[in-house]
Amino acid sequence: MPIEGPLRELGIHDVFQLLDLSRKTGALTVTSALRDNQGHVYFDRGAVIFATVRSNPRPLGELLLRAGKVTQADLARALTVQTHEARARAIGELLCEQGAITRRELERQVRFQVEEIIFELMSWTEGYFSFEERSVEDAPAEANVRIATESLLMEAARRIDEWTRIERTVPDASVVPALAFARDDHASHLDLLPPEWEVLAEIDGARDIRGIASHLARSEFDVAKVVYGLVATGIAEVRLCERGAAAPVGSDDAALHFSRARAALTEGNPERALQAARQGVASNPESADGRFVLSQALARVGRHADAAEELRRAVQLDALNSDIHLEMGYSAARRGEFAEAIAAWGRYVRMTPAAASAHVSAEIQAAVLLDSALRERGYV
Repeated sequence: MPIEGPLRELGIHDVFQLLDLSRKTGALTVTSALRDNQGHVYFDRGAVIFATVRSNPRPLGELLLRAGKVTQADLARALTVQTHEARARAIGELLCEQGAITRRELERQVRFQVEEIIFELMSWTEGYFSFEERSVEDAPAEANVRIATESLLMEAARRIDEWTRIERTVPDASVVPALAFARDDHASHLDLLPPEWEVLAEIDGARDIRGIASHLARSEFDVAKVVYGLVATGIAEVRLCERGAAAPVGSDDAALHFSRARAALTEGNPERALQAARQGVASNPESADGRFVLSQALARVGRHADAAEELRRAVQLDALNSDIHLEMGYSAARRGEFAEAIAAWGRYVRMTPAAASAHVSAEIQAAVLLDSALRERGYV
């Protein structure tokens, strides 16, 4: 018989504590109609071994790539092997086997991913939970992790306390951050950490914190803290979403299509990615992120001119997205327009912390040499 009920009667923290104290083994499902979201947590004798949430569908390979733990080539090789295996193994196992990542680092990344999902679920105060006691041998775990539920509850309590400190400025994840007008007394140089630059680049005045967190595959709490810091320094400002107002740029339908497109690209299926990206752009043509994903899909199927056009549209919609400038550099280099590539990569470097943009220096140097050689020979 499942353990189930509304969260307003038995809070999510109490549910976790109950499953921990009774050393339960099985799967917990938490559903929120308000958030249009659903999470699954797998327990083994009271400890958490894996978790997923619908709002963060990004596969592990994409998260490792985004974190800089593996390269695109590493992921492509692993996906190729996975595709040709009769019984496909987890992408994490293949990356470890190929030496792209150590098993210890893989477990650390999976643990971090699971913890962030748990902390997001623990912030839900409404919805419905259901626990089914069963074997969890089929849990879709990418690594052998085991997290004490008690430590998760303690960290969740600490985060709640910290949220009370920032709630006057950022009351919840429904607030919409926007860039503030620069004042004369502002410093021209922004001393931000890479995670802060990442959030800043996503602020468009339309998406709320929940939408930005979903796009970046980061917790709402993490993004809210960054936004609080940006507001405190006068870089950004926030406004509340009005209930019943029209949906902001980047509707749920479009976001779902874009997520599917990214997943298809990661899985090496550009045709499916192109179809999903087109559906997303049709739902929300003003999404810079959607145009960017569409350009990537077009490039993968060999339609480079169309891909370049989508990049130009994307940068018009969001000139602060450094990833678009990075891709524009590669697109221009492929067309032999090295001066344009150098300019695009230069914008990327200026918008990105040195540690995160160091890998572009080799491309810029090569483009400068090629452009100079072509000019000397009269080809440009």
